[in-house]
Amino acid sequence: MRLLIIEDDREAAAYLAKAFREAGHTVDQAADGLDGYALAREGAYDVLIVDRMLPKLDGLSLVRSLREQGIATPVLILSALGQVDDRVKGLRAGGDDYLPKPYAFSELLARTEVLARRQAGPAGAAEPTAYRVGDLELDRLSHRVSRGGREILLQPREFRLLEYLMRHAGQVVTRTMLLENVWDYHFDPQTNVIDVHVSRLRGKIDRGFDRPMIHTVRGAGYVVRTEEPGGS
Repeated sequence: MRLLIIEDDREAAAYLAKAFREAGHTVDQAADGLDGYALAREGAYDVLIVDRMLPKLDGLSLVRSLREQGIATPVLILSALGQVDDRVKGLRAGGDDYLPKPYAFSELLARTEVLARRQAGPAGAAEPTAYRVGDLELDRLSHRVSRGGREILLQPREFRLLEYLMRHAGQVVTRTMLLENVWDYHFDPQTNVIDVHVSRLRGKIDRGFDRPMIHTVRGAGYVVRTEEPGGS
């Protein structure tokens, strides 16, 4: 998932961002309502996690404004105000879920995943929970990767990189696409961060096998496929 956390408590925001990233997700952050509103309007997020009490623009006004603009990104509201009336106000403002503080991160993660699945549409159109290309398999739920039946241990960033490549198996994925969908920040497209991580990933996925799975398409990007692409 790609998430936006709008929370003015920097310590709480840093904790959430770290926890979500360790769970394999991409996270952007905003420390006030106005910055959060701007990012929510411009960014393509799966779920927004919005604190109710925010400086410059409170959480409920932020959500209400997004809905008035026709932005339907699922919103989970976090708040120390947990009475029934408070939750009702949050949902009527346009929130999709409301979680009172204090809360367990495991519950927050589960609720966020539910919202993301709901946003994906009917079960038949939902994103697969596993991908397979040749003898390479990736399970998104268990975070396990194997090739030829042999388990391969990946770091969270490597897992997200491979997941994105396998989601677009057979298609050339550009460096810009990887930066926007796998990395948390927008790097200079000329940076070699992509090449470094792909090289490390290739070492784990292809080492010891006769047929490579991750291919470089010169001047374009990368592709996961079972056959060597001609002329690249």
